[in-house]
Amino acid sequence: MLEFGADLAARLGNDCIVTLSGDLGSGKTTIVRGVLRGLGFAGRVKSPTYTLVESYECNGKSIYHFDFYRIQDAEELELVGIPELLTQPVIRIIEWPSLGGSYVPTADIAIVIEASGDGRRIRLQGRGIESI
Repeated sequence: MLEFGADLAARLGNDCIVTLSGDLGSGKTTIVRGVLRGLGFAGRVKSPTYTLVESYECNGKSIYHFDFYRIQDAEELELVGIPELLTQPVIRIIEWPSLGGSYVPTADIAIVIEASGDGRRIRLQGRGIESI
């Protein structure tokens, strides 16, 4: 998953939306770590499960990592100002996008992680996948 994320990083523009869907523990945050490592970020990468968003700066790129796992109602996002952040022209990576409802913009790349035997299978969808 780290290697996949690093490979994905090389293909991301400065203004894009990537969504990550899959079961708990399927590797969503690990992919984000790989993306950040691929972009040159050497610091700690933690899941924003409780903070909802973590921001990073590396090599001239801004990245917002969202995690909506704990959202009970998409309206909660409005109360904490998340919709504003979702429209910023930066790399936005969103875990559990379905929980964000209509606040989540259409993804350039939608990644779905599924169990497959003893491993995982990654499906890609969206308008930003032609070079992946």
